[in-house]
Amino acid sequence: MKLVINIPCFNEEKTLPLVLKEIPKKIKGISKIEVQIVDDGSTDKTVEVAKKYGVKRIIRHKQNMGLGIAFKHGVEAALENGVDIFVNTDADNQYPSKYIEQLVQPVLKHQADIVIGNRTPWKVSHFSAIKKFFQYWGNILVRWIAGSDVPDTVSGFRAYSRDALLRLNITTRFSYVLDTIVQAERKGLAITSIPIHTNPPTRESRLFKNIFQHMTKSLVNVLRCYVIYEPFKTFMTFATLFFLPGFFLGARFLYYNFIIKASGAHIQSLILAAILFTLSGLMFVLGIIAELLGTNRKLHEDILYLIRKTIYRKKK
Repeated sequence: MKLVINIPCFNEEKTLPLVLKEIPKKIKGISKIEVQIVDDGSTDKTVEVAKKYGVKRIIRHKQNMGLGIAFKHGVEAALENGVDIFVNTDADNQYPSKYIEQLVQPVLKHQADIVIGNRTPWKVSHFSAIKKFFQYWGNILVRWIAGSDVPDTVSGFRAYSRDALLRLNITTRFSYVLDTIVQAERKGLAITSIPIHTNPPTRESRLFKNIFQHMTKSLVNVLRCYVIYEPFKTFMTFATLFFLPGFFLGARFLYYNFIIKASGAHIQSLILAAILFTLSGLMFVLGIIAELLGTNRKLHEDILYLIRKTIYRKKK
């Protein structure tokens, strides 16, 4: 049973040693532990530091491509290397590596496909009050949109089974964390969490400038994923939103013209109702088309899964 620990890095020469020093050397049920880093266009000595601490597998980007792409390339490299369980952690030492042994247990025991380290972010002492507030309500919103009960949706400290890696498709450069939760729920992958504590911050986040930018990007990302995986529901919602006011405006016109006999009254209601009914019809048609495209996407994803299983077939 091979465990690959993946660490995306972007100018992490100062904090990477803290992460590498704490990574467990042995875990019961794991025969081999390998560490790899994805150097996402670093301009400092990140690669030299990794080599100094014995990291042999280094995936390098010539320029910064974003966390989503770094994660994707880390997954591909791990699959090529015969991974059974894949753990992703951050190079800023936010997540204590001592939790890795606990993180992989549900996957080892075949109880889950994905395990997420739950920081309970709205209770983290070094988070500001405003960050705790948005983390709490943001998590609730994301869970509702994604249809998931994952308590810490943006935690990047995760373990994945080999089958989960073969099934998931990374579709964003910004961050993979929400994308993979939405996909996992739609694909029937089992997700669970373990409680963890975080280390004090070593630097400001390089993924976003402030909590508002993070919330905006995360919301856009999860909504985009929802539209991709629930196209008919999305367009039917818009169709309903256009239809209902159109119906009431049309009824208003009919009431004044045929019940009260005020001929020609409220013609503007009729015009607006016609526009809204037209938009509602367009949304309905787009929903049908999107659902058909979604069916094709599911078939293509099944084909991709089988292709990956063939390409990354483990050697016996």
